[in-house]
Amino acid sequence: MSKGKSTIDQDLIRELAKLLEETGLSELEVEQEGTRIRVARGGRAVALSAAPAPAIQPAAAAAPAANDLSKHPGVVTSPMVGTAYVAPSPGARPFVEVGTRVKAGDTLLIVEAMKTMNQIPAPRSGTVTQILFEDGQPVEFGEPLMIIE
Repeated sequence: MSKGKSTIDQDLIRELAKLLEETGLSELEVEQEGTRIRVARGGRAVALSAAPAPAIQPAAAAAPAANDLSKHPGVVTSPMVGTAYVAPSPGARPFVEVGTRVKAGDTLLIVEAMKTMNQIPAPRSGTVTQILFEDGQPVEFGEPLMIIE
């Protein structure tokens, strides 16, 4: 094995952990030279892990559970990249919980993007059966956030 590509860049991991702490994010993931590095915060400790990046696979084969949820007729997806929150402020009561009945237009969560708090409304009436994100978690555009049935 050559030392260059098989050795994990410890300085990169330290920089990512520092960035995680500075920004208040709960998780970061980067891929560099075929190695994927994920830095996640859990409780008080910062967990560091690195794994070789998998070969490119079709999306359906790579994450079948995520694809199934994204096709669910009651899925609520993120309309933007940002940070998702379950409540209007830290320590406040969540907008909804699993089992909550909602009407179309009720606020389900907030996605913060560029220091703007965007209320995400229920697209339909029903019962929240799944919440697919953790409070304060970064989310991507189109990422499934909740299921309303």
